[in-house]
Amino acid sequence: MKDINLTEFLKRYFGFDSFKGEQEAIIRNVLSGNNTFVLMPTGGGKSLCYQLPALLMEGTAIVVSPLIALMKNQVDAIRMVSEDDGIAHFINSQLNKSEVDKVKDDVRKGRTKLLYLAPESLTKEDTVAFLKSVKISFYAVDEAHCISEWGHDFRQEYGKIRPHINRIGNAPVIALTATATEKVRSDIRKSLGITDAKEFKSSFNRPNLYYEVRPKTANVDKDIARFILQNPGKSGIVYCLSRKKVEELAEVLKANHINASAYHAGMDTQTRNQTQDDFLMERIDVIVATIAFGMGIDKPDVRFVIHYDIPKSLEGYYQETGRAGRDGGEGVCIAFYSPKDLQKLEKFMEGKPAVEQEIGKQLLLETQMYMESSVCRRRTLLHYFGEDYTQENCGNCDNCMHPSVKVEASTELKQALEAIQGVKEGFKVEYIIDVLVGRETDEVLAHRHEKLPCFGAGEGRERHFWMMLLRQGVIMGFIRRDIEHYGVLKLTPQGKDFIRSPYTFMLSQDSEFDDYDSTPAEGTGALDEELFAMLQDLRRKVAKKQGVPPYVVFQDNSLQEMASMYPVNLDDLQNITGVGQGKAKRYGQPFVDLIARYCQENEIERVGDLRVRTVVNRSKAKVSIIQGIDRHLSFEDIATSLRKTKEEVLDEVEAIVYSGTKLRIDYYIEEVMDEDRMEDIYSYFKEESETDDLDEALDVLGDDYTEEEIRLVRVKFLSEMAN
Repeated sequence: MKDINLTEFLKRYFGFDSFKGEQEAIIRNVLSGNNTFVLMPTGGGKSLCYQLPALLMEGTAIVVSPLIALMKNQVDAIRMVSEDDGIAHFINSQLNKSEVDKVKDDVRKGRTKLLYLAPESLTKEDTVAFLKSVKISFYAVDEAHCISEWGHDFRQEYGKIRPHINRIGNAPVIALTATATEKVRSDIRKSLGITDAKEFKSSFNRPNLYYEVRPKTANVDKDIARFILQNPGKSGIVYCLSRKKVEELAEVLKANHINASAYHAGMDTQTRNQTQDDFLMERIDVIVATIAFGMGIDKPDVRFVIHYDIPKSLEGYYQETGRAGRDGGEGVCIAFYSPKDLQKLEKFMEGKPAVEQEIGKQLLLETQMYMESSVCRRRTLLHYFGEDYTQENCGNCDNCMHPSVKVEASTELKQALEAIQGVKEGFKVEYIIDVLVGRETDEVLAHRHEKLPCFGAGEGRERHFWMMLLRQGVIMGFIRRDIEHYGVLKLTPQGKDFIRSPYTFMLSQDSEFDDYDSTPAEGTGALDEELFAMLQDLRRKVAKKQGVPPYVVFQDNSLQEMASMYPVNLDDLQNITGVGQGKAKRYGQPFVDLIARYCQENEIERVGDLRVRTVVNRSKAKVSIIQGIDRHLSFEDIATSLRKTKEEVLDEVEAIVYSGTKLRIDYYIEEVMDEDRMEDIYSYFKEESETDDLDEALDVLGDDYTEEEIRLVRVKFLSEMAN
């Protein structure tokens, strides 16, 4: 088949006039009967590399694929190029015996050119026995990174593929993946027994993809909904780590009239398949999913991929973002990041084997470096996959479009490189920082590295600075992280040269991310100080007219959010933290009127004039507490039924009231305190206090009143006056 006109067959079967990249060279290598390794980014056209040769060669190509949804998608696509549906089949757990028999019959008759199997199916005795009787053209192992523990989607069954190929009958192997570091590529070659395979490696650079990392705040649901509303009708995927968050966020999006659906492995097969089909057929615009969704999904016009949670590895992140803009058009990739999420992922690894934990930590470290770095996102990603990106500014990521301050740090880089050299290039980043800052840990003392000249050389700098410098030293090519030895730092020739002859080195100041808490984000932009002052003034007037303290009308954090979000009607106002329906109706009209006038007078363009609705999210505990109070149960009884302390129940009660829900707890207050004491505290909040601060109340009221009594009366007061 050396002289075959492949372009003619490409046009006949797939309707394309020319091949992309190295597709033609790959296909000719397969047609020549050679083992082949294809490393090609998502959207590069990997599937064609085994589909076209399968159509041209004698026999049936066995395609090992990890997901049922992926198999179905691929089989449907290949059947579109032929009048005979028997040209492609899959065998998996969804088929009954008669359907499997029909597939086998088509294969025996030579009608089937591609047979898709899950790795689990390949290991079954009846499958092995059947395939022994079949003429096999070649084996294609798709998503081959699943073979390696260092890959982002390791599957043990993938490691058993080669032994079963040996049992079935030898034929050439083509391994294909969109993401693989040097370590993963080595694992794939060894496991599949194709160390002689010719490797075809395409560039990992996707110039059309825009990369951005945003701080994760308590308002991330609203931020995501607002972004999607600003991009109406565009197709997108939002990834979350937990099934619960997938379902919650999908409900928020639906509440905002976004055509969205949830997708995760906990759903029944029929629902998952229907959701996937709806997305592909554009009956759904947005999928909120766990990583169970998307592998190999051939939808070219996905316009955005959002990560609600950070992924477990950069490989996973690259593959998931790679589902955007596969047609070469717009592709926006936004990740929300908080160090707290990093800690959560580390906690998930507890209890796993030590080696697995160590691998997981190293992969997370790479993800953290990407998220916190101020270096070009594209450069960081490509460096991870062993590709150099030499442009100073890619022009299509947040760090390049909004560069951070740079400082000269050649002295510090030399100190760091000398520390790595001083410890014989045998330790990881945290240890190197310990040496630099002069921290005498047990490990440092055990190796007697406190006696090195480099020990304490960088004590004038914070650990964060050295972490930032070492990260950028890796990206800039001075340092190499030895993955085989779990991240030990080694010097590159460039790093050794720098020690001998230092030159200017400009260090970019990394972004700082705080752990998010319950504090609302500022929303559409920075706090409008002028509007905030006007809202405070209006609050004082309304409070005076109503005869209540200002905080009863609206709390400061609610005013701050108004001065960022610019709500101009009562519906908008109800989406402000701490403003329920009742409070909006009681106090809201003059506030939204003021904001509307202010926006008009100052020509402020509200972001898309969007109203982002939230979904009432009451945990089972909150619902039980509200129901218990409605039934006049004591707080002690409620605490017992929920297996909580009374203190925890009171915390929940305060949270419920501060969110705008009215609770009537008079019955309980009458049980635990005298009416005179209750009236004294109530009078303090109504007539004396300018704030609801507990410490201030304790100071003013004195030791005669307990903290619990003050908190209970404060709940009563806020329920009656504010909600």
